[in-house]
Amino acid sequence: MIDFYALTSPNVQKIFIMLEECGLPYNIKPVDVWAGEQFTSEFAKINPLLKVPAIVDSDGPGGTPYTVIESGAILIYLAEKTGKFIPHDPVSRYDTLQWVIPQVANVGPMGGQYVHFSKFAGPGHDYSASRYRTQVVKLFDLYEHRLSGRPYVAGNDYTIADIAAWPWLRNFELLAIDPGKYPDDQGLGG
Repeated sequence: MIDFYALTSPNVQKIFIMLEECGLPYNIKPVDVWAGEQFTSEFAKINPLLKVPAIVDSDGPGGTPYTVIESGAILIYLAEKTGKFIPHDPVSRYDTLQWVIPQVANVGPMGGQYVHFSKFAGPGHDYSASRYRTQVVKLFDLYEHRLSGRPYVAGNDYTIADIAAWPWLRNFELLAIDPGKYPDDQGLGG
């Protein structure tokens, strides 16, 4: 059984999707980040970065409990645990991983910073909001180009690269993106 420490952010949604797609049993352990529950000493033992998502797999490597933090690492761990959504062919595998990494290193952080500075930081942060908005648009352009002529981010098969990207790329309204400019991003995942 997997204990899944979660709330509702796009990074958490990736893990919900993966757990459901893999058919793995899990218990949701809500962490109310709006109330600061991620800063408790109990949660810090699970994730010293003090954020969700995190999982504790009671049947981890060697049959012992194992904790995994960070959405990209969790996706890779669950893919390898189940043998699903990560190709076994080395080239296809690296094609998949090299598209998981830009999502976790760029799409999530840039989108998250844009939302923070445009919705929560208050007045006086126009430069920051503009900078992150520019980065978000560049990333939507990148995925639109990548998905032009192929059904999925890493090629012809649905993988963790798609699961990683979709919760962020579907947030047109939150990220102030015109969906009419990104028809291929809208079709992500087939």
